[in-house]
Amino acid sequence: MSSIVASLMPEFERLRQRFPEGFDSSMTLPCLRRIQELRGHVADEDISALVQWLGVPRIQFEEVLSYYTQFRRRPVGQVRLEICRNVSCSLRGAERLIGHVCQRLGVAEGGTTSDGRFTVTTAECLGSCGTAPVMVVDDEYHENMDIEKADRLIDAMSHADGGRGG
Repeated sequence: MSSIVASLMPEFERLRQRFPEGFDSSMTLPCLRRIQELRGHVADEDISALVQWLGVPRIQFEEVLSYYTQFRRRPVGQVRLEICRNVSCSLRGAERLIGHVCQRLGVAEGGTTSDGRFTVTTAECLGSCGTAPVMVVDDEYHENMDIEKADRLIDAMSHADGGRGG
């Protein structure tokens, strides 16, 4: 069993008691969320452990992980930069912003810097069309973004350890 899943088992057992018998598949989302909170992503070994424990088909976990963009299947950098590329954001410069951030950090879209500091991803919609373009840094929204604002954010995170006290 995955060490992360093993460490979470008491919590998962308490959670399981809140669901009616026969509804173990309803635990898919909360279990995956907690694993990601601890590990930073959901590993194959975590899925295998949950499949064995819950008796839920693996495909259900794979469907959840591929549908919900907040779940990650591989490790990411200490700082996650996610830029919306939907129509509203694109019309207001998101594609230029994505290109600039990737070039500045020396990564392709979806990539992580060689020092493990930053990961740059895109999203189809981050639900902030009225303040487009938007970039989410970890879980914090930065709206009406432009290249200068992005540079200031990256500089601040690079020089101040991202405000994470590290």
